[in-house]
Amino acid sequence: MLTTFQDFGRRHYQRFGVPVSGGMDQFAMQVANILVGNPRGLACMEVTLVGPELEVCAKQPILVSITGAHLNPKINGTSVPMWQSFYIRKGDILTFGKHQSGVRAYVAVSGGFDVPYVFESQSTDVQSGFGKRIEKSTYINGFRMSDMAGKLVSTERIGLDKSAIPTYKKNVTVSIIEGPHSHAFTNDGHSLFFNQTYTVAAASNRMGYRLFSDKKIATKNDAEIWSDAVPFGGIQIPKDGQPIILMADRQTTGGYPRMGTVISTDLMKIAQLVPHGTIKFKKTSVEYAQEQWIQQEAFLHKLATFRQGF
Repeated sequence: MLTTFQDFGRRHYQRFGVPVSGGMDQFAMQVANILVGNPRGLACMEVTLVGPELEVCAKQPILVSITGAHLNPKINGTSVPMWQSFYIRKGDILTFGKHQSGVRAYVAVSGGFDVPYVFESQSTDVQSGFGKRIEKSTYINGFRMSDMAGKLVSTERIGLDKSAIPTYKKNVTVSIIEGPHSHAFTNDGHSLFFNQTYTVAAASNRMGYRLFSDKKIATKNDAEIWSDAVPFGGIQIPKDGQPIILMADRQTTGGYPRMGTVISTDLMKIAQLVPHGTIKFKKTSVEYAQEQWIQQEAFLHKLATFRQGF
């Protein structure tokens, strides 16, 4: 359906109007890289709902991991484990089957993929024409191991304990930092936003998740804002009163008032939420968001340190 390469994105070019892009579920992307001994931010394949068929052309065995959505991956027709590293060899065929959970899977290979850098990132942005999208009969090189000398750890296999693997649900509650335009909404509109459940529209994509519900969020008659920079997870309320959650391929600025921003550690819940899944919002503090980020970062650092010990 849509397979692209994604890393941490083009983080330093928004002032020039360049979207950030990058992995939608950056936790799963980082874990995939760690499991094969890569730097955390190296580009992975991001596979959406329906995966491609990939043939291995490398002369030597390659260490691979697949994390994120469970799309029933198989090598030569035999199921392979998720959230673990394993070897593939020349002539092997990697396929994806029936969707089981989540939306986006991440495929990492030891040494990374030899795809072009645009504005210091290998991320694909289909809208802007940056990077590479996997099309029919696309041939992708892997980096030569000599090119990655000093950047790779041991090629021993490793995996996550089941207790550490995220569960992707169809109905989620996400925490948000309120603002910066709370003043633009009526009291009823503000209260309604936090007390009703939203459904994810099928038209949602990497740029934004469109939500809908029976009741619309009302803004004040004089509620006008200047266009300003928009963050990953920002929740815009356009004139139709139905929220839009801005995602990885979002535009750099926007002129709709924002009710709040999803905390970074909850973004993966949204990135892995299937069409027609539901979302509820709850307010939280900056301090809570920071604590959650620190805990996630500590886990990733511990996993990377453990990986380096092999």
